[in-house]
Amino acid sequence: MTIMPDSAAALAAALAQAASEKQTIETGGAFSKVRAGGPRGTADLTISTAKLNRVLNYEPRDLTISVEAGMPFAELSALLAKNQQMIPLDPPYAAQATIGGVIAANSSGPRRRWFGTARDLVIGMQYATMEGKLVQSGGMVVKNVAGLDTGKLHIGALGTLGVMTVLNFKLLPMPVGVRTWAQEFPTVAEAIAARDRILKSTLQPMALDLINSAAAQTLGMQGFVLLLEAGGQAPVLERYARELPGFAVVDQSIWARINAFTETYLAGHPAGCVVRISSKFSDAGAVLSAFATPMILRAGNGVAYAYCESMPAALPPLKCVVEYAPEPRPASATLWPAPATDFDLMRRVKEMMDPQRLLNPGRLYGRL
Repeated sequence: MTIMPDSAAALAAALAQAASEKQTIETGGAFSKVRAGGPRGTADLTISTAKLNRVLNYEPRDLTISVEAGMPFAELSALLAKNQQMIPLDPPYAAQATIGGVIAANSSGPRRRWFGTARDLVIGMQYATMEGKLVQSGGMVVKNVAGLDTGKLHIGALGTLGVMTVLNFKLLPMPVGVRTWAQEFPTVAEAIAARDRILKSTLQPMALDLINSAAAQTLGMQGFVLLLEAGGQAPVLERYARELPGFAVVDQSIWARINAFTETYLAGHPAGCVVRISSKFSDAGAVLSAFATPMILRAGNGVAYAYCESMPAALPPLKCVVEYAPEPRPASATLWPAPATDFDLMRRVKEMMDPQRLLNPGRLYGRL
């Protein structure tokens, strides 16, 4: 059964009733990221936040906004753009996703290096617990830190600890001007050397992506491509042009294709998967050599994404997570690395917030 509560109180009541009846619960907004995380266990009840789609408080001059979690991300972005403001997360599935789904998956994109992730932009939230309570964490003041910790547990938890009903954000002004440069390199070593020169210079790009040759071909480019996006006044952009010899200006639309790479690839490869690799800057060469498939490296922060036509038989000896997997997941697939020292703390948090393990069963890779 699927229900779509039209208020936070109704959603909280539905959680409490389901918990009292020991029903397993699948939660989501637009359910655009059903292939994210671990295997989706069978749920007795599906709860959608799609009707929780209102703007509750928007103060453009204060650079803050409070919205319900079911508001479409694209609709929210369009509203903010009217005031030259933004929530610069650049998530995959941006056209379909709700803002709650973006935060629950901790989605981010190329501008993560400069603007940060959801943890940097969410200043408060309301969430519903399995006891049917609505908990307020944080507020609408950017410098307010009281109570933030419990709310931030839900960022990236894939809806396994509770259901976010309201999200408060600090907003950022859109850059006055934006320009993108690209350069193609015959080898990964040359591309990484160029990346290193940029990071050691005074330039501060908003986005810096390194794309391997397999991914570049799908974008109409060749070799290893270093993409750089900068924002600011005309003199700032002119300085970038002077200090990027060998780079050529490319159309800004390239970033829309980069942001949509995950959804486009998975749409064309139903049995495919996306592997996320976290690494040090110095390991970029090893990361880009670990897969022969299309890869995109966030060259300014070390996070890479490998796109595979099917589940790999084994993951390379790197810090890998299968972020998106085919449905159904192979029973023997390894999607998440061996638990680290913080796993016991994660388990205790899960037991505290969902002691019967009813919420989104399996989404945390079957281990929590």
